[in-house]
Amino acid sequence: MAAHFGRRLRKGAATTAVAAAAVAALSASQAPGTPGEDHGRQTTAGAATPVPDAASDDNATGNSPYYTDLPPLNSPNPSPSPSATGTPVAQGDAEAGIPATVLDAYKKAEAELRSSKPGCNLPWQLLAAIGKVESGQAEGGRVDAGGTTIGRILGPALDGNGFALIKDTDHGAYDGNTRYDQAVGPMQFIPSTWAWAGRDGNGDGTKDPNNVYDAALAAGHYLCRNGWDLSREGDLHSAILSYNNSQDYLNTVLSWLEYYRKGTHSVPDGTGSVPTHRSDDGSPHTDSPKHTKTPKTKPHPKPDPKPSTPGGGSPGPTPPKPPAPPTTPPTNTDTVDHLADADTAKLTAMAGHAFDQRIGTRAVTKSGKPVAKVRIRFTISGDTDATFTGGETVATVATDAQGVALAPALQAGEKTGDFKVTATVVGRSVKALGYTATVTPRAADTLTRTSDTPLTCTPGGEFADQVQLKATYKGAVADKVAATATLIKSDTDATENDKGPYFKDADGKPVRTLTGLQTDAKGLLTLPKLYADDATGTFLLRITTTGGATLTVELKVAAADSTTSPSPSPSPSAS
Repeated sequence: MAAHFGRRLRKGAATTAVAAAAVAALSASQAPGTPGEDHGRQTTAGAATPVPDAASDDNATGNSPYYTDLPPLNSPNPSPSPSATGTPVAQGDAEAGIPATVLDAYKKAEAELRSSKPGCNLPWQLLAAIGKVESGQAEGGRVDAGGTTIGRILGPALDGNGFALIKDTDHGAYDGNTRYDQAVGPMQFIPSTWAWAGRDGNGDGTKDPNNVYDAALAAGHYLCRNGWDLSREGDLHSAILSYNNSQDYLNTVLSWLEYYRKGTHSVPDGTGSVPTHRSDDGSPHTDSPKHTKTPKTKPHPKPDPKPSTPGGGSPGPTPPKPPAPPTTPPTNTDTVDHLADADTAKLTAMAGHAFDQRIGTRAVTKSGKPVAKVRIRFTISGDTDATFTGGETVATVATDAQGVALAPALQAGEKTGDFKVTATVVGRSVKALGYTATVTPRAADTLTRTSDTPLTCTPGGEFADQVQLKATYKGAVADKVAATATLIKSDTDATENDKGPYFKDADGKPVRTLTGLQTDAKGLLTLPKLYADDATGTFLLRITTTGGATLTVELKVAAADSTTSPSPSPSPSAS
């Protein structure tokens, strides 16, 4: 499970020393230059230092507790290949065994990400490392045939008592707790993160954080956001820290990642080993909401209403009242009354292009004062393929000192029309703020011929050169722009001509209007061959594009010797 900032396993000096030695040994023998690095940050024996340069996006787990057990110092040693029948024969170190269904989920998630986000380079061993640290591989593979955990795997209530304070966001739908959020499932997503990061990994039409296929795919996409390339050390560290912002967590995950990379094997579901030490003093995982309720305290005994003293004297002093229980001070998020627009300009972009404008949302109190350090979630919705830069449809940004959260730049897809971006406060129920964005068709404002060679033909023949044009928009290449070509009657009459040059359709029949044309990646448009009927003279071909670019091209049809021979002399009159 995932860890709270500043909390580590408190098992005494001996345990701390053993853990420190194990990490040091792993750094030297298994992951040179990675688990042991602190990147200039200092970590004491009593506290895990939060990493200041981790991503500002939502934390996947709410920094819930996590397992701190480290892998064995010796690497697993599975057999090099399975038997001919495909039955696994590798039986290396017990810690290297991953329950079959859980392992299958990790590998399927890697395959999907290899297709959908090839630049991320997600290794399934990273999912296995996080799954080990978060839930002990779904508590040793306690899953049914479909990959859903047998009983819910829940972290403690994030009530601010030793953990982060995250008030309920799912009305208890995932964690059964209607007061506070709890991390859920084998990858320990908090409900507020699962609401946008959840995926359907097994194709059953639902996104269930308790299903290892859904959770593994969601974790993969979560780790692959922000354009991270996990083959690069810096991006790998940033992705892991965004899952849980703790240097100790990073070191532990990297240790398991390196261990699994050196070999692993499948074991039957339910037989995997389960870690025993956790960052919250090693208390066990809970499997239902009732185990995470705050224990009731014994009521304070009421004083005797008529106390007496020896000898019938006056009663003694009234016992002091018990101190009032401490109250949790309000957070910045608690003071937000509403969201306001922060001078967002009109959101319009051409298909395939980035929006020049960005959304700004301000968090304010009831009196109108800005509230800093509040997380604002921006969500894209509607029939659109537009995304934020990096390919995500959800982004979370903290407000600055002026209370403003500036959403990442929007990137238009190919679908035109309107879509919506909704801004909400993470961890507080206030009215959402909606923005409408518009994607317009790709356009060109200029068309030019790529050659100035005259286009000529003899009656009944074909033009030697094809018409090729280049489209631009504000001086830049205008690619994928729709165009129409029509042989028109005259400059003042753009109706289709019924004589003169023509194109041919698939059946070889004459056509004088072509629709559905499109410029290529270089903004070029090459028209099909042109043919001439028996009519002679100068004819006009007009090409128009989306955006208003227009070009008229002259086509000349004349007899072969009409341009090179003088006009014939009149015949002499008959005598």
